[in-house]
Amino acid sequence: MNNLIYLDYAATTPIDEQIIEEMVRYMGFRNNFGNPASRSHRYGQNASLAVEKARQQVADLIGANPQAIIWTSGATESNNLALKGIAQQYADQGKHIITSQIEHKAILDTCHELEQHGFDVTYLQPEPQTGLITPEMVQQALRPDTILVSLMMVNNEIGTLTDVAQIAEIVKNNGSLFHVDAAQAAGKTAIDLSTMKIDLMSFSGHKIYGPKGIGALYVRPTVQLKAQIHGGGHENGMRSGTLATHQIVGMGAAFALAKVKLEGEQIRLAALRQKLWQGLQALTSVQLNGSPTQRVENYLNVSFTGKQADVVIAAIQTVAAVSSGSACNSNQLAASHVLNALEVPTDLASRAIRFSFGAYTTEQDIQCVLDAVEDCQIENFVSFK
Repeated sequence: MNNLIYLDYAATTPIDEQIIEEMVRYMGFRNNFGNPASRSHRYGQNASLAVEKARQQVADLIGANPQAIIWTSGATESNNLALKGIAQQYADQGKHIITSQIEHKAILDTCHELEQHGFDVTYLQPEPQTGLITPEMVQQALRPDTILVSLMMVNNEIGTLTDVAQIAEIVKNNGSLFHVDAAQAAGKTAIDLSTMKIDLMSFSGHKIYGPKGIGALYVRPTVQLKAQIHGGGHENGMRSGTLATHQIVGMGAAFALAKVKLEGEQIRLAALRQKLWQGLQALTSVQLNGSPTQRVENYLNVSFTGKQADVVIAAIQTVAAVSSGSACNSNQLAASHVLNALEVPTDLASRAIRFSFGAYTTEQDIQCVLDAVEDCQIENFVSFK
C-alpha cells in the first residue's frame, strides 16, 4: 500500500512525526495523562496548561483571541454546533439561512435538518465551471430575516478560494452572522480574524497534519451559541465533555507548524501543481474544474474528456491514491454534488479526479503519474494498430 503515491491530502493528512512525539508525552502513566478539568492536583494542572498552550497555538495561526477557541471532535461537529447553535439561539430574530450548493455535507445535511424545523435555507449556485461564490451573490440573497450565512473558505473538491473577508463586510452590514468552514483553508491561506468580520469559523486537526478526532470552533465573544452537548459545562458551557489532551496537543502543534511553513509550502506546491497540470494537458484531453486563479495550490481537479478517459484514469489509479469523481452514497454511485453544481456534464463529472498535494509530495511523484498516463497512451496506440 505504501508503494502507492499519496495524492489525497484533502481527505486526510498523515500526522507529522514531530507531532506524534509531542502527543505521546500526554499518554500513559509515566507522562502527562491527567484530566485537564482536575485542577486540584498537578496531573490535571499540567494537562490544563497543555490544553491552553494548544488553544494559543491555534489562535496564533488565525489571528484570534485564544479564549474564542472551543474544542470539538472535528470540523463536522464544529459545523453542526455553529449552525444549530445559532439557529436555536436567534430563531426569534429570523429563520433564514444562506449557504451554497457546494458546501461540505456537514453543512448541507445540517441545513436540511434545520429545514425540517421550520428554517428557510437559500442554497447559492456557484459560478459555472469556476465554482466561485461571489459577494454579489450573497448580497442579492440577504433578507431582513437572515440570521446566518455559512460558506466554506476553500472548497474541499476544487480548491476554489472564497472571498470571505469581503462577504463578511456585506453580511455584517445586514445585521446577520457569518460562519466560515475553514477546515481546508487553515495552513493553506492566510486567516486573520482580528481584521475579518467573521463570527464563527470551523477547523479540523487531521487536515493539517494533526490527529483525527479533534477540531475547533472559533466563536466571536459577542456571539451567543446554544450548546448541543450538555454535561459538565466544559468549554465555557458551549461543549461539554472531558478534553482529549493528547489530541488537542497534536492539533495545537500542527497549527504552530503550519504557521511557519505556510508561505514556503504554497510556493513549493504551486510548482508541483503546475507541472502536473501542464503535463496532463500535453499528454491527454483534460478539462479543469474550478477557478484557474482564485484558489489555493493544494488541489487540482480535472475531468478527462477523450475517448481513452477511462483508461487514463485507471492508469493513474494504479500508481497514485487519488479521489475519483464518483462517491458511494447508500451503495449508489453518483457524480460529485460540487461538480454538478458547477454544471459540469454528468459524463465529465464521473470522469473527474481530484489530485491533492501535501508535505510529502515530490516532483518525482508528479513525474510518476505523468509517466503512467504517457505509458497507457502508448499501449493503447500500439493495441489499436
